[in-house]
Amino acid sequence: MKLWHCRGARSLRALWALEEMGMDYELEVMPFPPRMFNKDYIETNVIGTVPYFVDGEVRMTESSGICQYLVERYQRYDFGLKAEHAEYGDYLNWLFHSDATLTFPQTIAMRYFHLEPTPEKQPVAIDYGKWFYARLRLLDQHLADREYLVDNRFTVADIAVGYALYLADTLKLGEMVGREFTPQVSDYLARLRERPAFQRADAFDEPGK
Repeated sequence: MKLWHCRGARSLRALWALEEMGMDYELEVMPFPPRMFNKDYIETNVIGTVPYFVDGEVRMTESSGICQYLVERYQRYDFGLKAEHAEYGDYLNWLFHSDATLTFPQTIAMRYFHLEPTPEKQPVAIDYGKWFYARLRLLDQHLADREYLVDNRFTVADIAVGYALYLADTLKLGEMVGREFTPQVSDYLARLRERPAFQRADAFDEPGK
């Protein structure tokens, strides 16, 4: 297996999952965004994004999908749920909620405040940031009496959602829009960041740094 990764990008989900599962893999770390700083990368991944993941003939570009693939393909249900599990629907919902609902609005803020600072578009970016915090209500309610999202244990659903929280924290999105995590969401992120596999994955940096 090989993973192309940029520090702090969504590829962290796949890298974190590989580290949690103790799998053998090759890692290529690049500056972000790779399509700007590594022109040859477009020959590997035509859309120029990370993650890019190869496993034999399999090619994947979606971070949460890679996490689910690793669970299913390698039968690592110690990090996932089988279809017959009572919470399987919740498990899948959190996996997809992590990007469709949580990470997406943050990418708007990241683009217009960090990658392409555009003052006239920043009010829209701030609105998307507020939208992200509003969409945390479901997670906040869900964590009221839980340490993890499903089955009272850590799964790749926590990796997927945890990354969205990590990204907001890294971008200082709360300061940007005048919001903050609730205590249970903040405590949840802190638990995830204490995991040794997360710390190993987060420590990988591009060569020379």
